Amino acid sequence: MYCWAATRLGGSRIFLYFWGHLYRMKHLIRFDWAVMRLLRNKGNFGILEGFLSELLLDDIKIDHILESESNQKTGDSKYNKVDLLVQNSKGELITIEIQSSRVQDYLMRILFGTSKLIVDNIDTRMGYDKIKKIISVNIVYFDLGQGEDYIYHGSTNFVGIHKHDTLKLNGQQKNFYNSDSIYKIYPEYYILKVNQFNEVATSPIDEWIYFLKNEVIKHESKARGLKQAKEQLDILKLSESELQEYENYISMWRYEESLTVSNFKMGKIEGIKEQQVTTALKCLENGISIEITAEISGLTVDEVVQLQG
Repeated sequence: MYCWAATRLGGSRIFLYFWGHLYRMKHLIRFDWAVMRLLRNKGNFGILEGFLSELLLDDIKIDHILESESNQKTGDSKYNKVDLLVQNSKGELITIEIQSSRVQDYLMRILFGTSKLIVDNIDTRMGYDKIKKIISVNIVYFDLGQGEDYIYHGSTNFVGIHKHDTLKLNGQQKNFYNSDSIYKIYPEYYILKVNQFNEVATSPIDEWIYFLKNEVIKHESKARGLKQAKEQLDILKLSESELQEYENYISMWRYEESLTVSNFKMGKIEGIKEQQVTTALKCLENGISIEITAEISGLTVDEVVQLQG
């Protein structure tokens, strides 16, 4: 049925998070599964390299794959992730983490991910100047926070409370950190809200997001990596064992998505009911008759009687 995708990069640490969405039968396999399962194939590194290059506006090349949760045979595929050591056009080393998981407190999960990468990759004898740059790329298929855009970028700056100036590195610190700005030595974050994309691709990264959302690559797409993705992520290129694994993965996500939707609907119904009860109690406290209270609140007369009793 499907095939896979991967990437190359460099210079800081980057990790990508993929959150599942309802599966729709497409000609190409889901990008999150492809990245997690087929990433070790160096012949396909160009796919993820292309995606990251377009997002970061850099020339990303994968150096090699590090040990990761997806490399370890854990029983829970919800927490699979892939760590990559990459190199950008400046020769800087970057760790890229690609993960598919479901975490409700997702924004704090992003923070935990960057913090853990720092702790796990520094030796007790290393100076803090040796800490690698981290770039956290998060691909989400749900409504994370409030905002009208579909690509968000976050970085760390220190702004004066009184003078409102931005703290900068001095000459000696620039040499020490090999950087010209403070924000460049701290983690950076990208959040791609795939479902919020309006389907109109006006840039190379838009073409990638169209693919991430629809599992379709348009014939006219020119973004780096998409041509190879179109060739290598074809369902028909999967082996029998890969096909079975992929179908199991899709079945798991469809089941969990149905639970999520059901729980949301139940929560919404319960919220409405709670509001109706609150309204009814206020009516009764103000001496309004049972019949009118029922009409105002939306509860039945019997339900209002029970509240009164």
